[in-house]
Amino acid sequence: MNENKMRIGILTAGGDCPGINAAIRGVGKTAILEYGMEVIGISSGFLGLINQEYSILDENQLSGILTLGGTILGTSRENPFKKGPAFNTIDKPKLIKKHYKELGLDALVCIGGNGTQRTASLLFEEGLNVIGIPKTIDNDVWGTDVSFGFDSALNISVEAIDRLHTTANSHKRIMVIEVMGHHAGWLALYSGIAGGGDVILIPEIDYDISIVSKYLKKRVMNKKPYSIVVVAEGIACPKGQEPAHYISNSISEQTGLETRETILGYIQRGGSPSPMDRVLATRYGAHAVELIAKEHFGVMVALRNDEIISVPLKEVGGKLRTVPLDHPLIEKAIRMGVCVGNCKG
Repeated sequence: MNENKMRIGILTAGGDCPGINAAIRGVGKTAILEYGMEVIGISSGFLGLINQEYSILDENQLSGILTLGGTILGTSRENPFKKGPAFNTIDKPKLIKKHYKELGLDALVCIGGNGTQRTASLLFEEGLNVIGIPKTIDNDVWGTDVSFGFDSALNISVEAIDRLHTTANSHKRIMVIEVMGHHAGWLALYSGIAGGGDVILIPEIDYDISIVSKYLKKRVMNKKPYSIVVVAEGIACPKGQEPAHYISNSISEQTGLETRETILGYIQRGGSPSPMDRVLATRYGAHAVELIAKEHFGVMVALRNDEIISVPLKEVGGKLRTVPLDHPLIEKAIRMGVCVGNCKG
């Protein structure tokens, strides 16, 4: 290894989503071609640093991955700072620091969602030079206007809703479709608006199922024989029940109307990233390397008003970017007659 070269590591942690490979490519190609850095790919998230599983990435390995879904590095949900009896046998943060130094890393790029950014922040506090890159289809990473992965999932969700319109209309049914979003309803809100959803239920807004049912019955009375109900997976429902199943059954019982449910699930995570996500992930990756070259660590790259900036990791970790109740899209949806769960119908 050339001693004058900076050596950086890349890892991807948490759930997979479209655009991760584009971000890896953005980091790697910028590091190698523009700055002459050496790039180490770390396998399976933070687990790779614990188990010393990594390899050198050259430019050839980074070619052809822009359009690939998933992650060439693999991922895991390993949290080295997790507490509890089963997790105290090994000091994982200490082991990560040891292997980081043995590997001769000058910086570590962590690509992931909220949990990953929190871990990255804690590793920075432990003395590692860390840069975060936000990815999530839920779009709930605090500090950035958007995370890559969201646009791809949005495209998939809207296509599914478009297809449900035709079968709902043919059979005069109510179709309930569940999209991802544990704590934030961005995907349900945007796909509901773009797909022409009649009811949109998100975790941020309390809903009354009886109001939703009355709204749907009124649509039938107004010669609108079918309806599309878009729900986020994180909406409140009785313990042990799936949101889509609960909403579908409740609507059927309260209205007597034929109702069907569809849960998109992991389909939203798979496949090739959208052009927008490819561009955003590339911009994030390139900017992360620019920050490393300037030795500006302990930050996450972010998008604000279409400008790539950086925000302190300590401000990101542990926070969620949820849909504000006064978001313009909610207001516009209501004005167009969409029920958001607490409408009068």
